[in-house]
Amino acid sequence: MAMEMHPKETKTGLVLPGGGARGAFQVGVLKAIAEMLPPGSVNPFPVISGTSAGAINSVVLASKARRFRVAVAELERVWGHFHSGQVFRTDSMTMFKSSMHWLASIVLGGFIVGMPKSLLDNAPLRSLLSRNVRFPRIDVSIDAGHLHAVAITAAGYGSARSTSFFEAERGCRSWSRTRRLGKRESLNLDHLMASIAVPMIFPPVKIGGEYFGDGAMRQATPLSPAIHLGADRILVIGVRDETALPAPDPNKPQPFPSFALIAGYMLDTLFMDGLYSDLERMTSINQLIDSVAPEHRTGSLTRMRAIDTMVVLPSKDLREIAYRHRKEMPLALRALLRGIRGRSTSENRLLSFLLFEQGYTQELIELGYNDAMQVKDHLMDFVTGKDVPRLFAPGWVRKDLSGFDC
Repeated sequence: MAMEMHPKETKTGLVLPGGGARGAFQVGVLKAIAEMLPPGSVNPFPVISGTSAGAINSVVLASKARRFRVAVAELERVWGHFHSGQVFRTDSMTMFKSSMHWLASIVLGGFIVGMPKSLLDNAPLRSLLSRNVRFPRIDVSIDAGHLHAVAITAAGYGSARSTSFFEAERGCRSWSRTRRLGKRESLNLDHLMASIAVPMIFPPVKIGGEYFGDGAMRQATPLSPAIHLGADRILVIGVRDETALPAPDPNKPQPFPSFALIAGYMLDTLFMDGLYSDLERMTSINQLIDSVAPEHRTGSLTRMRAIDTMVVLPSKDLREIAYRHRKEMPLALRALLRGIRGRSTSENRLLSFLLFEQGYTQELIELGYNDAMQVKDHLMDFVTGKDVPRLFAPGWVRKDLSGFDC
């Protein structure tokens, strides 16, 4: 019999940002949580919100909410045995044709040869997800009371809005804010493929009458969907490890930034910068709410809720881990990265997002597991609804958030 894990007075939300292959780290943290809970426990997160690779993990958890440990084991099985060919076509002929298509379309200006839809063909990933994700079970999980709501976010190219598609209990309503909205729909494979459609790298996906791309685009407030859907506290499993690097020595010549460095920088910004900005906003709101006694709150302050947040991040530099596993990548992809100078450790942000190979993903799962176990007591208190600090996060995160001293 499934064990109830939802304290009636608390809705714990889980937010899983994007990060490509770095999403394996999230699986390791979830594995640790599953081991901390009693066998047979249901999903401990009534509200789940995911973006890009985090959307994949979110949907699997939601569809198997009755058996949390089984859901996590399924994620570990897939992520722990990944190879790039399961995500995008990696054979030399396909890579060559794609390169020539891009070159011809640029040189000819779109004449004779049409513009390519994307750099890589992710049809293998669509096939993998269609075999492993049972979307109708999400509704079953909600009806059984094992899940309150799940949302996956994608960015509309036509409307220039961030759209969070969600399934939820009847009391949850759609919302609309500036450049972002929440839309109740029965989730399917197209929603998931849209959320993970990294711009330029994977093709956009049409939903209704609009094309959508990676949910991290336009997502200035990644914590918002979970809050709109009723979360009282939020666990965030991020995938950025490194703190800011020191400014270069102005007296030393600096090499011109390679394409690999710029592309990795763009993906890092896309997946993670919105999260830290949103954490800073929420920190300020929490401080404002806590500074005024409940009986003295007026106006909009009476409608605000303080949200407890816990952030788990990698304790090691994922770029360095990716660099150690670089030779596992298919030859055609390695040649592509060499061509754009993605060879040194400093340029391996891009590699850390694209390295869907089991040696790398297994090490990230292990890292996530170990990092979660380092904060086991705090995680258990957070997940089981006990009193927790307003913010629990690595020291450098708390220091960077305005108003928090370490």
